Amino acid sequence: MVANIATSHAETVVSHGAAAANALGLTTQVPTKLVYLTSDRRLNLGAQVVEMKHAPQWMLLPSHRAAGEAVRALEWIGQRGAPEALKTLKRTLPPSTVAELVAVRPALPSWMSESISQVFKAHAG
Repeated sequence: MVANIATSHAETVVSHGAAAANALGLTTQVPTKLVYLTSDRRLNLGAQVVEMKHAPQWMLLPSHRAAGEAVRALEWIGQRGAPEALKTLKRTLPPSTVAELVAVRPALPSWMSESISQVFKAHAG
């Protein structure tokens, strides 16, 4: 349903960092409501409310790929937890996703870019 809305409005719509962190195995917390990142919108789908929050462009890149999920998960986890989360991702992500994550570093906040560089030294070179 959300994908159809994104397509019909030509918008990028991606999952919130909490959902991304859960999908990547970085947390066992399951989000209690559906939150997506895009422009500010709220949609009522029957009894379910879907919230769409405005997000900076760097959080929407790369949109529907595991590297993008990792970026949003790291933003949700925050600067303090990022190094440990990245160590987990280093063990679980395929090399192609690691390369993509390393490649988007210039578009990310400095704390996130630096954490990625430190954990993925071999790929950052």
